[in-house]
Amino acid sequence: MAGKTALAGIGYGLLAYGIWGFFPLYFHQLNHVAPADILVNRALWACVFVGLLLAATRQWAKVRAIVGRPRQLAMLALAALLVGSNWLVFLWAVGQHRVVESSLGYFLTPLVNVLLGLVFLKERLNRLEWLAIGLASAGLANEIATLGGLPWVSLFLAGSFGTYGLVRKQIPVDALSGLFLETLLMLPLCLAYAAWQWQAGHAVFIVEPWTTGALLGGAGILTAAPLIAFAAATQRLDLATVGMLMYINPTMQFLTAIYVFGEALQPEKLITFGLIWLGLLVFSVAMWRQLRRRPPATPEKLSG
Repeated sequence: MAGKTALAGIGYGLLAYGIWGFFPLYFHQLNHVAPADILVNRALWACVFVGLLLAATRQWAKVRAIVGRPRQLAMLALAALLVGSNWLVFLWAVGQHRVVESSLGYFLTPLVNVLLGLVFLKERLNRLEWLAIGLASAGLANEIATLGGLPWVSLFLAGSFGTYGLVRKQIPVDALSGLFLETLLMLPLCLAYAAWQWQAGHAVFIVEPWTTGALLGGAGILTAAPLIAFAAATQRLDLATVGMLMYINPTMQFLTAIYVFGEALQPEKLITFGLIWLGLLVFSVAMWRQLRRRPPATPEKLSG
């Protein structure tokens, strides 16, 4: 049974990270749509889709419980702002053929999480973790020297998603209810933008051609599906395995950028990636060692 549980967990993890890695290919089909328009559609249809799932599984009580806690609702509003801005910059990067930079940002995210834990959660780092941070910092220094400025796309994506994870860590809410409330809290700004565009003669909610409308609607499902699969994976796998699966997403983005979109990879940028990849390898070894020292935990919940 344990083997089947782990196998199912790996399947869910591959599904989640595979969908996330597929995002550049999907949203590349919407390059003719403004990133803000895609964001509005993504938030609306994700909210509708998750709302239907909550109704089907009769989990509205969890949502009502969070709505009755103003502090947690405010934290979710902050989370919505962070993840919404992350989506917007990612969509812009895809449209501007800067997917290599976006993949670099998501490679950096695990190391940003370590730094945020050090600063805000007072977590201590061991020598290997400090080495990983040092290697990533050297990679960024090389990128800054190469560009002559900050790689703002990579840093923003890593910083916003890492901070989003930190904020969500403080809110005791499941993935489904949390995503519903986050997208719901985005809607006032999204609908205000849509109304403003409508007055200017531009329709944000596109239904023609039908292919564009279908892709925009599908973006909502693609937003929710990997998060649900990821939650199922974390219930069945230890953190070390989840951590190793994490690199599937930026690796797929990186390979898509180079071999499908034909983005250039200068030797200097390859040095940047090499240093960060080495840092991630050191970080993974450190995480694996820590988890091996812990006594095995009894799974609390393997179904659902």
